[in-house]
Amino acid sequence: MNEYLSSAFSTAMLSEYGNGLLITLYFVVLCTLVSYLLGIPLGVILCVSDRDGIHPNAPLNKILGLVVNILRSIPFVILLVVALPLTKLLIGTKVGNNAFLVPLILSAAPFVARMVESSLKEVGHGVIEAAQSMGSTNWQIITKVMIPEAKPSLLVGAAISVTTILGYTPLATLVGGGGLGAIAVQYGLYRFQDDIMYVSSILMIILVQIMQETGMRLARSSDKRSR
Repeated sequence: MNEYLSSAFSTAMLSEYGNGLLITLYFVVLCTLVSYLLGIPLGVILCVSDRDGIHPNAPLNKILGLVVNILRSIPFVILLVVALPLTKLLIGTKVGNNAFLVPLILSAAPFVARMVESSLKEVGHGVIEAAQSMGSTNWQIITKVMIPEAKPSLLVGAAISVTTILGYTPLATLVGGGGLGAIAVQYGLYRFQDDIMYVSSILMIILVQIMQETGMRLARSSDKRSR
C-alpha cells in the first residue's frame, strides 16, 4: 500500500498532475470559447430560419441542419482520425495538444449550435410577437429579446457543453496530447498503475463538479422566475 501511495503522490507525480490540470483547462477553455464563437451564430441561424422562426428559410435551415447533424453523428474517435488532414493543414502537425483542439472543436461546435437553438426556441412566441408589434427588427429581436430571455437556458447548456468537452479530453493521448485524462489512460491502461489512474480520475471528477455547479449557479442567478 505504501508503494502505491508513494507512486501516486510522489513529487514527480504531483508535478505531473499540475501540468495535466493546466493542459486540461487549456483544452476546455479554448475549445469552449471557439465552439461558442461558431456555435452561437449557427444556433441563431438554425432557430431564426426554422419554419416557425422569425425569418423562415427552408433551404438554408435544411442544409445547415444536415451539416450540423452529420458532424454530431460521427463518433469522436472516428472524427479525430478523419480530421487529421485538416489538422495538418491548420496546425502544421497531426500530433500534440494544439492538434487535438481541431477535432475537439469540430465535435463541440455543432453540439453547441443545437444547444443554442434549443434554448432560443424556449422563448415564448408572445414575447417575440410583442417586440415585432413595436417595430423591432429581426436583429433587435435576436439580440435584445431572444438571447436575454434565453440566458438561463443558455447557461445551463454551457455547463453541459463544458462537461461534455471535458469528457472528450482523455482521448488527447491518441494524438500525443496531455491532460489529466491522458495521464489516467497512459498510467492506468498502458502501465497498470491503478493508483495514478484513480487520482487522475478523481481530479477530473472534481473539475467536472466545479464547472457544472458554477454553470448551474450562474443559470439560477440569471433566471428572473426564481427571484
